Amino acid sequence: MKLGLIAGGGDLPRHVLAAAKEDGHEVSLIALKGFANPADLTLANFPAPLEMGVARYGKMLKAFKKNKVTHICFAGNVKRPDFKRLKPDFKGFLNMPGAVMAAKNGDDALLRYVLGLFEKEGFQIIAPQDICQSLLLHQGILGAAPLALAHKEDAIQACEIATQIGALDIGQGAVVCMGVVLAVEAQEGTDAMLARIAELPAEIRGTPPARKGVLAKMVKPQQELRVDMPTIGPQTVHLAAAAGLAGIVAEAGRCFVIDKETVIALADEAGLFIAGLPPASA
Repeated sequence: MKLGLIAGGGDLPRHVLAAAKEDGHEVSLIALKGFANPADLTLANFPAPLEMGVARYGKMLKAFKKNKVTHICFAGNVKRPDFKRLKPDFKGFLNMPGAVMAAKNGDDALLRYVLGLFEKEGFQIIAPQDICQSLLLHQGILGAAPLALAHKEDAIQACEIATQIGALDIGQGAVVCMGVVLAVEAQEGTDAMLARIAELPAEIRGTPPARKGVLAKMVKPQQELRVDMPTIGPQTVHLAAAAGLAGIVAEAGRCFVIDKETVIALADEAGLFIAGLPPASA
């Protein structure tokens, strides 16, 4: 397979790139300017990534076709752009009105529009999880701490709330503590949401000595699963621990766990549980 990898922010692109290389795939790598750090995507004996703005659609096509790319994978975080500040090339300019219209229907509609542009050019879209399945959260407990009965109701409610806000294309995460919704994720992302919880009065949330509350990260009901799957990483665990939470839940097979060994070590040290639940559609 000749793979075109379009990398956004975070650690996921690095893992996808390493897995593709290990499997012997030829990779043409584009680092999105302002999101991906090219230095993080530089591997030994591997070509340096091309850095391009998100609206340089024509330049991306030219690079991929030159390298005879057949499949394209999107990996990493990309926030919704300010369309007025973008500097598109000619092909990007021609497709900008469609992107703006799609964005009015939410982030998922915008993502589907972008995927469709590449598919019309003859590329096949491949999901990050198809390249590095080892990153997916498995069903059951990850680490030493169990999902105790005392936290089960919070976990269930947090999953329900996260699914509801996902259906409205608001975000993927929610935190519930003793039946009270402490926060829902919006454009600020999971890390900022958890940081907000740590600033709440201790009497309505958990604390490190007495952990309470559960973070749930759920796939949006209408989500395009080839991009933008929920992710848990070391920073997620660190911030959840600082916020006094008891644990984190997500759907098994529908959430990435980045640097899994570190995540487990941090969770065990803090006494947090991490649970992979049966997918909601199962």
